Amino acid sequence: MTASLLGAAAPGFDRPLAVLEACHGRIVKQCDTLEKLLAHLPEHGADIQAQQAARAVLAYFDTAAVHHHDDEERNLFPLLEQAGAAGACELVEALTLEHDELALLWRRLRGELQQIEAGAAAVLDAAVVRRFIAMNRTHLEFENTHVLPLARQVLGTADIERLGRAMAARRGVPYEGRL
Repeated sequence: MTASLLGAAAPGFDRPLAVLEACHGRIVKQCDTLEKLLAHLPEHGADIQAQQAARAVLAYFDTAAVHHHDDEERNLFPLLEQAGAAGACELVEALTLEHDELALLWRRLRGELQQIEAGAAAVLDAAVVRRFIAMNRTHLEFENTHVLPLARQVLGTADIERLGRAMAARRGVPYEGRL
């Protein structure tokens, strides 16, 4: 485990499934911020708080969330399919399609958030924001209750290590396995 600057311990890449689950929690927090921003804008416009919120959401979904989807699509999902888990192929196909839809929604929101971050506009498409948030929450809940438990059940130690190493490499950090 690695201690963060906030004092909470974050799982290390030697526990990649825990890292993925922790990332799900951070995505939910960013969705909460986006929801608060949507409510904040009509009354306060693109004030400093709105600009900071937009900046935080942009930073997260432009980097960490992209890595997260890559972790799943390039590494976790193929491992589940290779393990021969029942229904894995259909599961992977459905989740990948959801990732694609989330990416499309994100592209629609991104430009609006950039305008808010710059203080140049104070409008978000409420329907797109609500769809993005709802889809993320449903998707993450499904992954937490079905995909991660399945992975814990069917993946062996070597698979888990391979996943952790790939995730660490994607972020340009050293893999520190158990000693």
